[in-house]
Amino acid sequence: MSGAELRVCVADDLRFFLAARNRGASGVRVAVDGTSSLGHVVQSIGVPLTEVGGLEADGQTVPDTYRPRGGELVRVREVRRPQRVADARFVLDVHLGALARRLRLVGLDTAYRNDMDDDALITQANGQGRVLLTQDRGLLFRRSLWCGAFVRGSRPDAQLADVLHRFAPTLAPWTRCMACNGGLEPVSKDEVVHLLQPGTRRTYDAFVRCRECGQVYWHGAHHGRLDAIVTSATRTAGTWMC
Repeated sequence: MSGAELRVCVADDLRFFLAARNRGASGVRVAVDGTSSLGHVVQSIGVPLTEVGGLEADGQTVPDTYRPRGGELVRVREVRRPQRVADARFVLDVHLGALARRLRLVGLDTAYRNDMDDDALITQANGQGRVLLTQDRGLLFRRSLWCGAFVRGSRPDAQLADVLHRFAPTLAPWTRCMACNGGLEPVSKDEVVHLLQPGTRRTYDAFVRCRECGQVYWHGAHHGRLDAIVTSATRTAGTWMC
């Protein structure tokens, strides 16, 4: 098979994964050795299989385990959105802390710690059935990962919109602690008054508390900004509802 090549055409929405020189519509020329799988070939040009919704070789749908023989035209399709995942739960890498807080704000079960290494993230994702969200392609290239997704966007609000567009999860705003992911429950003012600053004690009467870490929340001066995030997220999620 020496000298055999494929022409790989990648869907428009996936071309940003390619090296700049390979982003043209004509596709990428890739040498094949007769033993490597098509999935390996696709990842070798920069596209994680977590982002691939289908593969075709000369017009025929093939699995990522297919071994190309050379001379074929390969098309790489993007994941169709929304990508339905039963009971969507997430774990985020260490660089997505702001996104983690937003996902928790809208009520999504979101595991996050700022000291998790790659192996620990994959173990948690696999062991707890969580989708691993990351902007690290190296993590998504790991074949042991059961389910992952590349998060698009450089700012947390754009990243949140991308996750909601991709997975269309059911939202439950104001039910999770943004600090630890625990569930929130109403609590009387008398139970938490000793934790409040004088101005808060005078001004507010309704409180909720995290069942896990004890963090207390109320509709303070920051509530307007958080409410705007929730309103936008609810609108985004609503675009996928039938």
